[in-house]
Amino acid sequence: MKNLDERLLQAHADNDRSALITLYTEPADQACDVNTHCFFLTHANVFALEAGAETATDLHRRLKHYGREY
Repeated sequence: MKNLDERLLQAHADNDRSALITLYTEPADQACDVNTHCFFLTHANVFALEAGAETATDLHRRLKHYGREY
């Protein structure tokens, strides 16, 4: 399996927002610190908003929980 960087680059090249949402959410869920967690969640949320994905609501809720309201 390709590493995360390669998969992200490919998803960006393909403009595959669904994959980008997943690929940024996965490391967020595995992050050991809040800043890393929120960094990846923010990216996932941006792509979810752009795609009109239902997951945007949950991603926003998670960011808000950490005081990362925008």
